[in-house]
Amino acid sequence: MERAVANVVDVALGGGADPTLPERVRRRIEQQQAIGEIIIGWVQASAIVFFALVYALSPKAFPPGTSFEPVPWTLAIYALFTAVRIVLAHRRRLSSAFVTTSVVVDVVVLMITIWSFHLQYRAPPALYLKAPTLMYVFILIGLRTLRFEPRFVLIAGGCAALGWICLSAYAAWNPGGRSPAFTHSYIEYVTSYKILLGAEIDKVWSILMVTGIFALSLARARKLLASSIVEQMAAADLSHFLAPEIAEQLRHAEVGPAAGEGVRRDAAIVSVDMRGFTGMAHSMPAGELIALLGEYQARFVPIIHNHGGKIDKYLGDGILASFGAVVPTKTYAADLCRAVEDLVEAAQAWQAEGEGGGLATPAVGIAGAAGDVVFGTIGYGGRLEYTVIGEAVNLAVKLEKLTKNEAVPALLPSSTYALAIAQGYRPQHAIDLRRARPIDGLADLLDVVAILPR
Repeated sequence: MERAVANVVDVALGGGADPTLPERVRRRIEQQQAIGEIIIGWVQASAIVFFALVYALSPKAFPPGTSFEPVPWTLAIYALFTAVRIVLAHRRRLSSAFVTTSVVVDVVVLMITIWSFHLQYRAPPALYLKAPTLMYVFILIGLRTLRFEPRFVLIAGGCAALGWICLSAYAAWNPGGRSPAFTHSYIEYVTSYKILLGAEIDKVWSILMVTGIFALSLARARKLLASSIVEQMAAADLSHFLAPEIAEQLRHAEVGPAAGEGVRRDAAIVSVDMRGFTGMAHSMPAGELIALLGEYQARFVPIIHNHGGKIDKYLGDGILASFGAVVPTKTYAADLCRAVEDLVEAAQAWQAEGEGGGLATPAVGIAGAAGDVVFGTIGYGGRLEYTVIGEAVNLAVKLEKLTKNEAVPALLPSSTYALAIAQGYRPQHAIDLRRARPIDGLADLLDVVAILPR
């Protein structure tokens, strides 16, 4: 309880957002506050219309020839003030001082309206102490919660309590008339102009209690808002490191991911790598090297995505991606072959552009393989990673290295190529079947298909 009260006091007196929060989190909170101020402004406008209609339709007992009625003037000035406030809210130019003034004005207008009841009905001021219009105080206090700043709730509640104390004191004084008697009878209180001191104290106490509860709740809500925004931004940032499907699974999972969990699936793997990149890394300036990597990934990664591939990892200049591992599909081999054809064309175009501009654009090796893989979570402690494991992964990486020896842009096992045909793949590039090729790490020779440039 003491900690909660300390939080309210800290936010109430400090006013601004927590300075320990990142700037972008503070900006997001300020955006929510700006939206809240727009809502508040339009609610106030609707309240003005409501009060104007009620006043216009209600009976009045002003003496004949009365030239000044406080309510119309008050509502007119308040309407002008609210219009300015709405414009500033939409333009996000409401200063803290203006908002504070607005909170005070809201309560003052309500108190003037309540005070005018005894003039309207030509009765002692004690009449307005029975007015149910006081309940609108809680609407004004509640409206302030939309900004997520407890200090404005405290200001609204404090002004309301002070205003009602002043109205009660004015009714007890009853200037211009005989001072009304106080009573201890509730029945006499509600059926006459007598004042029940306990009833007015109850109203003030209720206003203060509601204000305190709202402020405490808002202090907690503000912390939760900041925490949720931080987590939302962190999740958005982390989504750049994960496939959208994985991020969606994590978002709806009953329990968090754990190392050692995995599923076995039929999938296809593609490995893409720049040839001679290690030598370039030693000779190129760091800025140019990173720029080259950025351009390379910007050209090839979207092609993989366009064919349903999911990036598994970046290995320096290498790209490893899967088809059908993250989300099962019956066309994983066909998707792989279509992606390989487009990757070959992209590699040709990149090299042609580099040669035309006098730049040393490296050749790119591409290889793929389909088969049984395990997709799951590996790692230890707080550092986990989703990945694919299996013979197809190893074979794709080994075939990519073989492309250099075979002097071709892309290689696939003949079995994977045949599977792709069976899954509906229709070749757009010429191929070259190369039989009985030795593969490092494999005991048996392998028939491979080279995807040739157009």
